[in-house]
Amino acid sequence: MSDPSSATPAPDLAGLKTRQMAAWSSGDYAIIGTTLQIVGESLCGAVDLRGGERVLDVASGNGNASLAAARRFAEVTSTDYVPALLERGRARAEANRLPITFKVADAEALPFEDGAFDVVLSTFGVMFTPDQDRAAAEMRRVCRPGGRIGLANWTPAGFVGQLFKLLGGFLPPPAGVRSPALWGTEERLRQLFPNATVTATPRHFQFRYRSPTHWLEVFRGYYGPVHKAFQALDPEAQGRLEQEILALLGRCDRGGGAGLVVPSEYLEVVVRPGATH
Repeated sequence: MSDPSSATPAPDLAGLKTRQMAAWSSGDYAIIGTTLQIVGESLCGAVDLRGGERVLDVASGNGNASLAAARRFAEVTSTDYVPALLERGRARAEANRLPITFKVADAEALPFEDGAFDVVLSTFGVMFTPDQDRAAAEMRRVCRPGGRIGLANWTPAGFVGQLFKLLGGFLPPPAGVRSPALWGTEERLRQLFPNATVTATPRHFQFRYRSPTHWLEVFRGYYGPVHKAFQALDPEAQGRLEQEILALLGRCDRGGGAGLVVPSEYLEVVVRPGATH
């Protein structure tokens, strides 16, 4: 008989969520998010979005997928649990004269009725939820039968997946917590969306910056997870982390010395849920 005291304790998902909210609220993700706009445009094409459809953008950040859907004349609701990011999305929508509804909401407890949306989207957002199964279940719940769920998720082997693995070597995640990068694997997606048709297509987003040091300057200043990692480390560890990130950028750079060009693999995912949730 096994010793109960030796069992791995359940992860503190609520505590992790609080820390994640602090991370994504730090820096200014909108500076990074704006550069990723093309991913939202591509995803709206992948789900074959139609004018007039009801669209929910989950963990929308500063609204890339929201704006892309609104440009296609969908009825868009943009949600995130960081109010400041929604305000950035609202400013972008107003500048583009796009009608979008913005609402503070937790991806693990969406405040909408069952089947309220024709299409549910998330670009590099829902993948970071602590309780992956609950977040996926919520997306399935609010998507009508016959609707589509569209996702863009970084893969474990891609540049961003390697970056998060590197960060985890300096600041290990709590025991029992699943890696966000699992959302970038077909195996995990089929677990999260059972009884659904899942189509996952590898894509590459090209990070384009002046140099590796420029990328590091921007991400250290504005990208919550990197920003908070540096804040949490002592000066010696900060120096080691900086050198390892620069080395990773150097290995991945395809710019040939004329500016930094780093391809980062992600999965463009279209989920077609079954008739029941």
